[in-house]
Amino acid sequence: MDQGQTEALDDKVAVVFGPQYGPVTAKMVEDLIRAANRAGYDALVIAAFSFDGPAQAVVDEAQHPKLRIHIAHIRPDVNPGMDGLLKDPAKQKGGKVKSAAASQQLFTVFGQPRVSLEGPNDDGEYVAKMEGVDIYDPVQNVIRPTKADKVAAWFLDSDYDGRTFCITQAFFPDRTAWEKLAKALGGVIDEDRFEAFSGMESLPFPPGKHKAAAVKVIDPRGNEVMKVVRLS
Repeated sequence: MDQGQTEALDDKVAVVFGPQYGPVTAKMVEDLIRAANRAGYDALVIAAFSFDGPAQAVVDEAQHPKLRIHIAHIRPDVNPGMDGLLKDPAKQKGGKVKSAAASQQLFTVFGQPRVSLEGPNDDGEYVAKMEGVDIYDPVQNVIRPTKADKVAAWFLDSDYDGRTFCITQAFFPDRTAWEKLAKALGGVIDEDRFEAFSGMESLPFPPGKHKAAAVKVIDPRGNEVMKVVRLS
């Protein structure tokens, strides 16, 4: 990892860039938090091409009294390894980019899943509900909510151990692709079970030994975002 340093007002900020290949992991984040705290930084910014789910969970749960932690996603076309693999932005005559939006930002912030938990019921089981994703727009300084039915996919780990995300339930709310598949399969499928695959509500599940569940969502930009909920 490459490290840099910048200063805003009286705050001491550490800026860290993740690896060119592979995601930033939970262990990397934990090591960086300890190092930044020892060095006396006020804020830590971790910028990378990708972050795995547990790394985001560590940042989300990090309750540090002195250190503010932020993560930023770097556009993939900045990576030298992607040279020639991505589509170039549209240009006008004279070689100028068609619009400011086409050039986009080099760094974008991650979204935050909206997740609610119901339970325990009479059987001691819980139900997780995925309500969408909130994405911060740094240009307009507003949070833009994405509806649940616009999410490509979301997954549940009903007994999250804080390290490894194990899919126990999977859902695909965008029904356009499912409708085409259902039509192709004809009467072969069970419609009720097929409907459950596109739902925003999990099947009831009992609490595991770790007393935590995690919901991982693929947001509209293709980023992987995750939220951990504690079970009472």
